[in-house]
Amino acid sequence: MDTHLYLAFIGISFFTVMSPGPAVLLAISNGLAYDLKAIILSSFANIIALFGLSVIAMFGVGVILKTSVVFFTILKIVGSCYLIYLGIKQFRAKHQNFILEDGRVHHHYNNWKVFQKGFLVAATNPKPILFFTALFPLFLNQNGNVTLQFFVMTGTFMLMSFGALCFYGYLSTAAKALFVNKNKLKIFFKLTGLVFMTMGVGLLFVKEQ
Repeated sequence: MDTHLYLAFIGISFFTVMSPGPAVLLAISNGLAYDLKAIILSSFANIIALFGLSVIAMFGVGVILKTSVVFFTILKIVGSCYLIYLGIKQFRAKHQNFILEDGRVHHHYNNWKVFQKGFLVAATNPKPILFFTALFPLFLNQNGNVTLQFFVMTGTFMLMSFGALCFYGYLSTAAKALFVNKNKLKIFFKLTGLVFMTMGVGLLFVKEQ
């Protein structure tokens, strides 16, 4: 892979992973509701899903997704419903398990559920497949080892995505002191719930490229 192409790929990937979206919002929510461990666990689950989506794109399913209206619509509806479901849960959560200790907010949580939510937020979103399918061919050197280049780009994107999610999550943990008030917490989770639901509805209007 040419160095200048790789650097261009890094630049585009940086702005992509830093752009606000469902995964970023989930990282921020985890940072406020839980702790650093939950942020890392959810972010790791997210990049595992991203790897799966990149493999799907590599083997041509991304092309099917771009050309099959039915397949695209089904995946889009599933992803939309899941985001709306997360939003409703977030909006209706009562947050009785929060404990205030030394100015920090702690929450008892299930590791598997945190991992599962991080995985599904990425796995049920058709946009990453379209991203991988449309972007990867632009940076491939057809005269080189295509498989190796694929893994280099995928690995780079995964690391950058993981770093971005942990960054957003860590920033939110630093802001916990602003949310120790129970009413502020309720407002925050209701707002994030509404944002998740809005993203879910918005996903229904995403068109295949």
